[in-house]
Amino acid sequence: MATEVQPSIELDSANPFRRPSASTTREGTWHNATPTDTEIEQAPLPPTDTGKAAWLVLAASSLIQAPVWGFSSAFGVLQEYYSRHPEKLDGDVGNVAVVGTTVTGIMYLISPFTFALLTRWPRLRRWCGPIGLVFAAVGFLLSSFATQVWHLIVTQGVMSALGCGLLFTPTTLYLDEWFVKRKGLAYGVMWAGKSMTGVVLPFAMEASLRHFGPAITLRAWSVITVLTSAPLVHFLRPRIPLPSTSTPRPISTAFLHLRTFWMLQAGNILQSLGYFLPYAYISSYTVQHLHLTPTNGTLVLALINTTSIPGGIVIGGLGDHFSVTTTILISTLGSALAVFLFWGLSEHIALLVVFAITYGFFAGGFSSTWSGVLTEVKGQAPSVDTGFLFGLLAGGRGIGNVISGPLSVALVTREGWLRDGRAWGVGGEYGGIILFTGTTAVLGGWGALGRLWR
Repeated sequence: MATEVQPSIELDSANPFRRPSASTTREGTWHNATPTDTEIEQAPLPPTDTGKAAWLVLAASSLIQAPVWGFSSAFGVLQEYYSRHPEKLDGDVGNVAVVGTTVTGIMYLISPFTFALLTRWPRLRRWCGPIGLVFAAVGFLLSSFATQVWHLIVTQGVMSALGCGLLFTPTTLYLDEWFVKRKGLAYGVMWAGKSMTGVVLPFAMEASLRHFGPAITLRAWSVITVLTSAPLVHFLRPRIPLPSTSTPRPISTAFLHLRTFWMLQAGNILQSLGYFLPYAYISSYTVQHLHLTPTNGTLVLALINTTSIPGGIVIGGLGDHFSVTTTILISTLGSALAVFLFWGLSEHIALLVVFAITYGFFAGGFSSTWSGVLTEVKGQAPSVDTGFLFGLLAGGRGIGNVISGPLSVALVTREGWLRDGRAWGVGGEYGGIILFTGTTAVLGGWGALGRLWR
């Protein structure tokens, strides 16, 4: 009696993304077969941290940050436009600032839920991206018809944010599978893709608003979102083949008992309370406080995003070689000094430019320290799923972001913070914003300082 050779499962070397779908016997006849979960686990997988497949996923993950985060990174330009043209909207245009913080806040706040959902049911990841893209594009399109502030909050602040968040989640989970030892560098490059958009988009948005107004600008952004995202979704593929069944994966929550996690998460939330405020207010500060042109305000905002590119990569790369304590302190202390020394004492554009360069580098790299947090927590709780943990960190960032929106409106004073008639930063109407941003930057290092104290 002939002994049948067991089917062999091999990945196509020409296409490492391809899932095995056939097996063969000794006689050489092929038959369609869906591999079992055991066979998938035994199949050779593409290498992590290197190879064409990994770098393609990293490239796609970085480029897709443009439509996901691009609008929020340039929102300060739109906010400044409405402050100069209050007739475009009914209601208090000062509340437009809430839209910008709501966009990023919701994108971060839904992360614990979307990351948990797609970690437990990974087969949903292939649908999450396209659905999110539709929500984002429709939200931006509807916002072009807004006539009141609450219209913008619903369409831009909520609907488009939900769509961008759904598009962001599977992207990050795929990247987490492909990079292990170089996770910090990968996250740094991914966040650099977000910052790179903020270099170009503010100028493009400012020019479009000046020539065409907000309606045409928002409709154009809706089209750009679809055209740039749709091709990239194709290259975002899992490294680990999906299971043949829809059985949910267990998610370990043992790390929630670790003091280290809560200390680092607390610092993450505190830093996020003030992190986004310069992005929202620096353009208005340049125009209204220093009495410069809107183009100068856009330039300062673009500088923050420009230096965030090397900042995210450098600090993320440092996280692969140094402790999370070191990288967090570099980011938080550097950004705090930038706020207090350069923005707080600025009387002219020159010092504000120095602030933009230093704050963008140090504060823009804070999210890249999350790779160190993942490594630290996984070292103490090996069963933790790093993708789910990433979602919790993003959710913590969203808590601070949402709180900072309404709070920032109250911090701006028409009479001046110190009421002494001085033109320098802290002494003017934006003094509360400056002091709050610098203080929360210092508190962002609380988790790292607490670990050093222990």
